[in-house]
Amino acid sequence: MAERWFPTIVHRISTGARAILEKMTESEKAYYERRALEYDDWYLGTGLFADRVRPRWHEEVETVRAVLRSLPVRFAIDVACGTGFLTQHLPGRVIALDQSPAMLKLARERLAAGSAIQGDAFHLPFRDRAFDCLLASHFYGHLREEDRLRFLAEARRVAERTLIIDAALRDDVPPEQVQERVLNDGSRHTVYKRFFTPAQLIEELGGARVLFAGRWFVAALAVC
Repeated sequence: MAERWFPTIVHRISTGARAILEKMTESEKAYYERRALEYDDWYLGTGLFADRVRPRWHEEVETVRAVLRSLPVRFAIDVACGTGFLTQHLPGRVIALDQSPAMLKLARERLAAGSAIQGDAFHLPFRDRAFDCLLASHFYGHLREEDRLRFLAEARRVAERTLIIDAALRDDVPPEQVQERVLNDGSRHTVYKRFFTPAQLIEELGGARVLFAGRWFVAALAVC
């Protein structure tokens, strides 16, 4: 039963496969809206993930939480916050931003001391240098090249530091792929996904300090 979720590689990215990418953005938004109620299953190892073999997964999730709790920040923003699963561990004052109303409804329940707002990651409604730190967890790895550049420029505008947490590159996955994902209701969704080495994140961020590098997660902090 749990294997229904496992992402199927629809395309390893090639010149031919790239033609479909520009059409995926709206469908991906719909996917995350629909996935909200089951999103945390991925972190918790429940639901469709209950039988998935992921050695030391829970230890790495807790390490990522600890990294967030240890950050010396007073005012942070989590862009593409999802359900707020990681957002809630940021210290200080926090604003959580996402495009999905369903995700934000869940995030608000977790962030009693923070704010959760709907917004566009590429046009953040804040003044320059408004935040000590901008967090983007498992968002950057879904962006195409042009969008990556746009997002990083906006992150550097509004925050003094940018923290990217994303999926680590492993031997059993290609660096870049288009996946088909199946939700609890049986609906199928196509998602663009990248996996990172620490060195790759450092290069793309124009220099960064690696806060964690494991089998499943990599986290790098860049000073803007």
